[in-house]
Amino acid sequence: MSALDAVRARQSWSKVDERSPSREELLTFVAAAGRVADHSSLRPWRLIELRGDDREALGAAIAKAQGDASPSTKPLRAPLLIAVVASYQKSEKVPRWEQEAVASGVAHALSLLLDEAGWGVIWRTGHYTRAKAVAKAHGLGKNEELLGWLYVGGKPEGKKPGRRKAVDARKLVTRMPKAGAKSSSDKKAKKK
Repeated sequence: MSALDAVRARQSWSKVDERSPSREELLTFVAAAGRVADHSSLRPWRLIELRGDDREALGAAIAKAQGDASPSTKPLRAPLLIAVVASYQKSEKVPRWEQEAVASGVAHALSLLLDEAGWGVIWRTGHYTRAKAVAKAHGLGKNEELLGWLYVGGKPEGKKPGRRKAVDARKLVTRMPKAGAKSSSDKKAKKK
């Protein structure tokens, strides 16, 4: 399968079964995903592997962050969660937003690799990604932010992934406007 075919075939899997890639398989995918464009090769990211009881600890941290009495069961929806962490590095040349983009790029590349290898994946986020209790549970440093989790498991037999609308590239790819011309976003605003 070509990279184009793999990207076109990618779907989010909100329901997965209890199978998951081994640690060695995961490390192979992470090494490849880490090849994303990374200005100054800062590697401003890290991933945290959550399996078994780790997911229950995360459920307790989410409950604490939300003021709930019982642990959240959300982390139990997949056998493997991969926390995506932006780990910002000091740099005169590479701004914080660009470092976060690198971390997001690694997560997306990893999700593509996992999907292409036959694993069901969905990237989940939520307001509690910024909660102190959740950051503490992940052992985040002061220079780090949790961007979300990749939920990974086996693709259940006979189940289909979530639906995804086709992308109309013609509406999303524009040309540089000529000097003095209105931008396409200005034209859209005027139509409303």
